[in-house]
Amino acid sequence: MKTVEIIGYKRANLGKSDSQRLRAEGYVPCVIYGGNEQIHFYAPAILFRDLVYTNEAHFVHFNVEGVEGQAILQEVQFHPVSEIILHADFLRIAEDRKIKMSIPARLVGNAPGVAKGGALIRKRASLKVYGFPKDMPDHIDVNVSHLDFHHAIKVGDMKIEGLEFLDPKQATIAAVEVPRAAKLAAEEAAAAPAEGDAKKAEPAKAAAPAKKEEGKK
Repeated sequence: MKTVEIIGYKRANLGKSDSQRLRAEGYVPCVIYGGNEQIHFYAPAILFRDLVYTNEAHFVHFNVEGVEGQAILQEVQFHPVSEIILHADFLRIAEDRKIKMSIPARLVGNAPGVAKGGALIRKRASLKVYGFPKDMPDHIDVNVSHLDFHHAIKVGDMKIEGLEFLDPKQATIAAVEVPRAAKLAAEEAAAAPAEGDAKKAEPAKAAAPAKKEEGKK
């Protein structure tokens, strides 16, 4: 797995106003958990470009005024409107300790159901896994080359040596579904004969009383 370098500076003040000032100056307030003590620091926002805006997972090598180590990005908070990074949480890791990570999932192959007019629907963009850092991949390939109509790949179908998948086994990763327009057309076609039969039956019901009245005369 690739590594992104994050160089930061320790924070003396942890107040809200100080955080706002740092963001205005182009920095991201951060914290590192998992060691003997938490490290509160700030780092240039530009360093997060290859870490956050990517479709691959990364390790982080941090250097906060000489304090160095390996970590993973545990959580990142964005502004709801501007999407500026508000805060980032890192978790320190060690080669001899297992970790949990969300790894991006890539759909590979050509699904037969798509060639027949179906739509390949992605249900999960990433998968949660548990394992040693050395076994963590940049991304996880999900082979869809055997998917026909109404077929799906579930988490329980995935097997990667050294990794345990933490999402529910029955959770769908990707599936081939019939497009909504095709479903509506099929439903309308199925309903059309039934409506025609109903219309044919209506005159017969109406004629029955008339014959009885003629018989009475």
